[in-house]
Amino acid sequence: MRFVAGSVLFLAAVAAVVVYGQEEFGLLGRYDDVRRVPDNFTKESNQFVFTRLIYNGRIPGYYKNWYTDYPRADRNLIAVLKRLTNINIADQERVVPVNDPDLFKYPLIYSSEVGQMVLTDEDAAILRRYLERGGFWIVDDFWGTFEWSEFAAQMRKIFPYREIKDIPRDHPIFHVMYDTDHIIQTPSLAYVFNGGITWEVDGFEAECKGIWDDSGRLMVVINHNTDLGDAYEWSDDPRYPNKFSGYAFRVAVNFIMYALSH
Repeated sequence: MRFVAGSVLFLAAVAAVVVYGQEEFGLLGRYDDVRRVPDNFTKESNQFVFTRLIYNGRIPGYYKNWYTDYPRADRNLIAVLKRLTNINIADQERVVPVNDPDLFKYPLIYSSEVGQMVLTDEDAAILRRYLERGGFWIVDDFWGTFEWSEFAAQMRKIFPYREIKDIPRDHPIFHVMYDTDHIIQTPSLAYVFNGGITWEVDGFEAECKGIWDDSGRLMVVINHNTDLGDAYEWSDDPRYPNKFSGYAFRVAVNFIMYALSH
């Protein structure tokens, strides 16, 4: 009973942190959130800028939204990329709404909790142009059959005739710098308090799927039933197992190296 009570208190604390972050910036999960993010700018340079996509959320203010794990996850990932690679990466991340013309300045975008995402036909057309012109999209942290169905419906707006398929383990994206022979389900920090459960809702098995362009270039990498963002966010917390954060960082390096070289 003491364990259950402790778990409830922990989850309440996590929820409070999320709410605090939203209240601090006044974020609702809409495009105009970009005006509420302090210091969200980058000077024109040749540096790679880690860029998070702002989408309109299905439920305004819901804890699952574009800002999940932001900004700590992004900043921890940038710090690790500086240590592990020679990528000339900017110190500061950027957030960009789907409908911002600046989107096309950035070769890679990252999205969290895409089961919440709602795209208009115009949004879908913008993302289709972005991806087919060479952009790359990392999708992360959504779980189970319901969130998958919601996400898949939005992807059909972008690519009505392109399939979402499993990425073969021998694909270069799993070997461009680190050999990743197995997909590991990466949990949230709740794993530490829930008895070691890695899955959420009915998302029992981690998946890594993709969408390719006409020339065979992978444009979208889809991490379903896993939470890479939490692994970045909590990587410096001794309670969070290194086996998850280490894996998540290696995967991120591979994704980004692939995106910048293909």
